[in-house]
Amino acid sequence: VSDLRPSALPGSLDVSRSMFDLRSPPHRSMKRYDSVSSVPSSTSSRKDSQGSNRSLDTITLSGDERDFGRLNVKLCYVSSVEQIWITVLHCKDLSWPSSCGENPRICVKGILTLPKPVHFKSSAKEGSSDIEFMETFVFAIKLQSLEAVRLVFKIQTQSPRKKTIGECSLALRELSSQESNHWLDVSPPSK
Repeated sequence: VSDLRPSALPGSLDVSRSMFDLRSPPHRSMKRYDSVSSVPSSTSSRKDSQGSNRSLDTITLSGDERDFGRLNVKLCYVSSVEQIWITVLHCKDLSWPSSCGENPRICVKGILTLPKPVHFKSSAKEGSSDIEFMETFVFAIKLQSLEAVRLVFKIQTQSPRKKTIGECSLALRELSSQESNHWLDVSPPSK
């Protein structure tokens, strides 16, 4: 962490000059952008639990601000045979905790949230920021059952140990025989 106060040691980097001078008062007009998404952060994310603004040298990305990656899937419902086709294409910009090792084996587990849930799992691939799966799963399911069903994906490490590192989901209400392509933001696993 660089000390941005004027009393910084001689010879230390003057970080404040590289972006904007943090010592001058007009902070109100500045917008803070998340380094990954380039979307303005809400004011609440700049306040701590007491509601006071934190200085830039104490801001770290909390779990909900960090980018966990995205999952690309294609879906199609063939009404003539009452089948849902789910193709897991790939994960992009995937990140995982350091406790999982440098290149864990990663798979995608899917769950159709029917009264009796249907589970399926891709094969495990070597972990990287861009993992290609290209696997299709087909299930018989009645059209009226799709109204209340969600498709949940859990991104899991298989080795060194089994652990869910992220998840995402989507509703299946608007499925059609036209194949649809979806990019789902992976978020931290729910507790």
